Amino acid sequence: MKNKTIFVACDTSNLNQIKKILKNINTKKLKIIPKFGLQFFYSKNGRKFLEKYKSDFWLDLKINDIPQTALSAVDSLKDLKKCKYITVHANGGLNMLKAIKEKTKQINKNLKVLGVTVLTSLNNKSLKEIGHTKTVEQIVLKQAGVVKKSGCDGIVCSAKEAKMIRKKYKNFLIITPGIRMPGDNINDQARVMTPKDAFKNKVSGVVIGRSIAQGNIKNNIKKLIDHLT
Repeated sequence: MKNKTIFVACDTSNLNQIKKILKNINTKKLKIIPKFGLQFFYSKNGRKFLEKYKSDFWLDLKINDIPQTALSAVDSLKDLKKCKYITVHANGGLNMLKAIKEKTKQINKNLKVLGVTVLTSLNNKSLKEIGHTKTVEQIVLKQAGVVKKSGCDGIVCSAKEAKMIRKKYKNFLIITPGIRMPGDNINDQARVMTPKDAFKNKVSGVVIGRSIAQGNIKNNIKKLIDHLT
């Protein structure tokens, strides 16, 4: 199962809780990488902690701005040497995506840029409410094409769209949030899937938050391993 990448969402500003998560997610049976989002990065101790962190991590900032501002934001992260993945919004446009990818080549050749497509908290009804006339699937497919054209390394989308994207783009990172273990509450997600079903849809990796980080973390990891076996 080492070929299955699990990203554990460390969604808290509590440094002690972050350290607890990181300590307990270690296993030789899965490739597990922590994902730090806005909540931790914006916290008083978050940025400082990541400067000194010694293992690969994903910085999920979902950058979305005019190209020059986006470039400046990425450049300010060059001291985070172990950052392996960073997210930008696909709807920032082709020029922004291209610029960010070029900048990452200059500051960290190992840094993968992922374009975030339609958030997994949204569905067709949500998109219609904000003025979109196309379906989730149509928008994600279009955004994936823009991300691919920009030279970025992959996309973030729900596992429900992953099979469609993989059919068109064979060598592309497809990372999927909105992952829940069987029987778990879906909370604020709209397009969800279990880890096993997501990997059947040819995803490169899955993002799991509450299902791992809440409660007994080591037991949760064991449940995940059993689920994927």
